[in-house]
Amino acid sequence: MSLPRLTGDDLTTHRPTRQARLKWVIVVDQSLPAGRAANAAACMAAAVGKALPDLLGPGGEDASGVAHAGLPWAGCSVLAADGEALRALRARAAAKEDILIVDMPEAAQTARVYDEYLGVLAATGQDTLGYCAVSLVGPRNRVDKLVGGLALLR
Repeated sequence: MSLPRLTGDDLTTHRPTRQARLKWVIVVDQSLPAGRAANAAACMAAAVGKALPDLLGPGGEDASGVAHAGLPWAGCSVLAADGEALRALRARAAAKEDILIVDMPEAAQTARVYDEYLGVLAATGQDTLGYCAVSLVGPRNRVDKLVGGLALLR
């Protein structure tokens, strides 16, 4: 896993997300029911936040003084693809530099015990692994080339 290099110039909380050098996408299997798709996106967002804590902007207070947690300053597009396209996307992304890949193999949503999931993962070859979703964070131009043509998740 290759992490994008974030510098002070990359932290662009004062500009529109489309002007950010960094791009974050989550691509979900379009055949998943809504609950499983939301679960996959939420779990991958947690993993991305841990790997790239600088992706989160500062928290703020509303006019009533109530605190609100910081959110990703780069935004995040949630796109859709079929299972085969997800596998191919992950493989293409793995060949690129400076792209964080966080994925959710199908076994992550079927196992009820985390260690069982890790066991299934260890016993399954990459060429046969199915994915519920794949998340990519990296330079905008590289990520755009990888996900170009994919539609927003509906």
